[in-house]
Amino acid sequence: MEFSHIQGLDEEFVLHTYSRFKVAFTHGENATLYDTQNRDYIDFGSGIGVVSVGHNNPKLTQAITKQAAKLLHTSNLYHIQNQAALAHNLITLYRDNAPLPMRTFFANSGAEANECAIKIARKYGKQRNAYKIITLDSSFHGRTITSLKATAQEKMHEHFGPFPDGFVYAKDVSDIYNLIDSSTCAVLLELVQGEGGVCPLDKTQIQALASHLKQKQILLMIDEVQSGIYRCGEIFASKVYGISPEVITTAKGLGGGVPIGAVLTTLTDIFAPSDHGSTFGGNALSCAAGLCVLEILSQMHENGTLKETISYFDTKLDSLVAAFPQIFSHKVGLGLMCGIHTQNPNLLPNIVESALNQGVLVLKSGKGVLRLLPPLSINKDEIDLGFSRLESALKTL
Repeated sequence: MEFSHIQGLDEEFVLHTYSRFKVAFTHGENATLYDTQNRDYIDFGSGIGVVSVGHNNPKLTQAITKQAAKLLHTSNLYHIQNQAALAHNLITLYRDNAPLPMRTFFANSGAEANECAIKIARKYGKQRNAYKIITLDSSFHGRTITSLKATAQEKMHEHFGPFPDGFVYAKDVSDIYNLIDSSTCAVLLELVQGEGGVCPLDKTQIQALASHLKQKQILLMIDEVQSGIYRCGEIFASKVYGISPEVITTAKGLGGGVPIGAVLTTLTDIFAPSDHGSTFGGNALSCAAGLCVLEILSQMHENGTLKETISYFDTKLDSLVAAFPQIFSHKVGLGLMCGIHTQNPNLLPNIVESALNQGVLVLKSGKGVLRLLPPLSINKDEIDLGFSRLESALKTL
């Protein structure tokens, strides 16, 4: 299909909720995408952190195809083999830093996972009439009414109120202590804010906060929708930080492109049947994808490939910042969740557009941060070519 036809159909029949770039992709291979003109692009965005094992990964394609030929969906009224296996694998891979028993709930997205976490927190606090959940300024937790209210960005709340009560926003980690009172049931944080500038929170501060919340019997809930599934070098960024939250949410990279979300919690008996649910969550197809993704990435983690890729990408980032001091001030991020602060935030849209024109896909975050989320499977040749094209784009500004 010609691009002009795709664009025309989109304009006429799809709600205008996205400001789209004028390109449509037809196929890909690892970190390389091809558009309707068969022009290639190096993908430093991976579908906003989703395509964790690359485009057209043969193992993932085979796993999805094999499962689709057998069974797609039965509903959660019945036991689901892949769901049980994926829950086991997620918890087993994480358990070194979470010795307590854990259980998992599967959803279809990060927003749904965070909705589940919020319900866990509310039920946990109900006995002592504690309902308040503290989140951080510039956070992002989803676009449903409740997860949007948990998102501490007032500009995103316009038009959609009234919202559920019980969310308060801390200016920074130290401010959380000031907001805790008898009605507080949980604190919900991103350890690296995906939409808020890709800046990791201070590890010492987070460890101290985790200890304080345990003493107060307040839940620590970590939103790892973007930072999880080895994006930051470990299966969860929580492991990098050396903390054991009562609740972890994740999504994006878990399915490698197949929609799936998950909640892991140490509150193993918090829900009773009918307290929560999902028609599609954790079905045979999405969990087959999740099982395959975890197998691929855990092997990359164990054999050192992931660590090597992170180091190589980080070196290229250093070189880019050093080569363009008039454009960039410094890099931020953790693992392959990377950002570069621009000297002039108004220049960021031009950088993204110019990069696209040169054949490399990059993202925006926060106020003037260029965000890079390559597939975790990206190879050195793709990294080299992507940075070469990005340099060419920057030289045109």
